[in-house]
Amino acid sequence: MKRILIILAVILLPFTFHLSPLMAQKEAPDVRHGNREYKKDNFAESEVDYRRGLEKNNQSYEAHYNLGNSLFRQNKYPEAAEEFVKAAQFVDAKKDRQKAAQTYHNLGNSLFAQQQYEKAITAYQQSLRANPKDNDTRYNMVKAMQLLQQQQQQQNQQNQNQQQNQDQQQQQQEQNQDQQNQDQQQQEQQQQQQDEQQMDQETAEQILQALEQDEQETQEKLQRQQGSKRRVEKEW
Repeated sequence: MKRILIILAVILLPFTFHLSPLMAQKEAPDVRHGNREYKKDNFAESEVDYRRGLEKNNQSYEAHYNLGNSLFRQNKYPEAAEEFVKAAQFVDAKKDRQKAAQTYHNLGNSLFAQQQYEKAITAYQQSLRANPKDNDTRYNMVKAMQLLQQQQQQQNQQNQNQQQNQDQQQQQQEQNQDQQNQDQQQQEQQQQQQDEQQMDQETAEQILQALEQDEQETQEKLQRQQGSKRRVEKEW
């Protein structure tokens, strides 16, 4: 089994890969050709060969596993993880611990590259159950744990910042609402004062009109009385 050292530019981890030389009969020529292309770093060509082998036998551990490696080398991490999951379905972890360990190790690497650290840790743990002496897997798992902790801290900080922003927005909204209520109350008070002033003016005008009306009626009454008195004196 050939161990291949993988160093990712961003992650900087000593990832190891295992290219299996074992092949079933139907897909063997395609997988062998894919392996030759893989060793030449022709990963796209090896992907084609492995997929061709899977068309002949979709239950081939070697075709799924090697396809996963080829996809990983092309930075197709989600697709690579899918192939390692499929490959793991055709491995008896109790009977072939080596295959199980290398499959889950590479699955962990694919998940790690996607920053899915919690899932990567689970995959590394499964790999270590099959091979507890694999220091590369242990190292990657510890690194994934560290990055998971950082990721969770960053998420918590983001949640706190988001909560603070929401609280500030809510506080600002409440202040704006209070100001609006105050402005509305002030407007209502001003309107009420204007209404009261208008009512007082209207009342004063009505009273004045009533007084003028009474005065006019009084004058008219006096005039009638004086006219009646003159008529009586003339008759005498």
